[in-house]
Amino acid sequence: MRFVIYGAGAIGGVVGARLFQAGHEVTLIARGAHLAAIRRQGLRLEHPDGADTLPIPVVAHPGEITWRDGDVCLIAVKSQHSAEVLAALAASAPPEVPVVCLQNGVRNEEWTLRRFPNVYGVPVFCPAGHLEPGVVQAFSAPVVGILDVGRFPAGVDGTAEALAAAFTAAGFDARPVADVMRRKWRKLIMNLGNAVDAVCGPEARRGPIVERATAEGEACLAAAGIDATTPEEDTARRGDLLVRRAVPGREYGGSSSWQSLARQAGSIEIDYLNGEIVLLGRLHDVPTPVNTLLQRLANRLAATPGSEPGSVPPAEFERLLATAATP
Repeated sequence: MRFVIYGAGAIGGVVGARLFQAGHEVTLIARGAHLAAIRRQGLRLEHPDGADTLPIPVVAHPGEITWRDGDVCLIAVKSQHSAEVLAALAASAPPEVPVVCLQNGVRNEEWTLRRFPNVYGVPVFCPAGHLEPGVVQAFSAPVVGILDVGRFPAGVDGTAEALAAAFTAAGFDARPVADVMRRKWRKLIMNLGNAVDAVCGPEARRGPIVERATAEGEACLAAAGIDATTPEEDTARRGDLLVRRAVPGREYGGSSSWQSLARQAGSIEIDYLNGEIVLLGRLHDVPTPVNTLLQRLANRLAATPGSEPGSVPPAEFERLLATAATP
């Protein structure tokens, strides 16, 4: 099994590096300065026990790969890049290749199923970082992350079992699961806090803004009749497996959305996280003022050059929220 990892940022880079270290053949697809750095010096994986520089092959486009039987493609780009990535992949890869969505949000799998028949979802729990070209960080040890995998829209097959086994051998805790989308909907609710630390700073993630965004999300899922795993099920699954530890010389800054702003990436995933709740609210007549404002502010920060993550203090957010609610 060769793993082609489309998107070598925090998650794709860490997963690709650990699979490579476990003896699997891995090819990364990256872009820009990150691509150039990996080509020049390999991918540097920093972790609590040190750092490793790995000579993982990397290309700029899936058309540069000679695809063969046994390949699996792991998509690890942000949701706002999925359309571009899927178009490029469909033009290059064989239609029967298994495509695995290591992505937040709940729409990537169905978008992928339009192009490929063998689609798998993975709700990703993996404290990881990527702020510098050619370098990624894994902040949890000894278990690097939790990567349960299931066929989309539901079920388990031999590929899901093989993927879970490969992830586990590479240092992750992974299980084949038949209800992967129930788990991804729960992860979506948890990801509503990404916009809070991106907009207001990581400290605000433990405050009332997240609680209210989450309450709106739960109300929207209930109104839409969406079956998600319960918080109790999620807690039982994750337990104390993930232990965030210090990486020498690095600090864990914040969520993937926080990191997008810190890298000045120019875009952010919020339309497919908080924006998903805003959409459900509008479809089912559920008010979502907190998620709506988070979506608007996060997108504004991403589109404004020089904007820093956490640049809207919680008190200012509350003022803007009250202003928006005033007739």
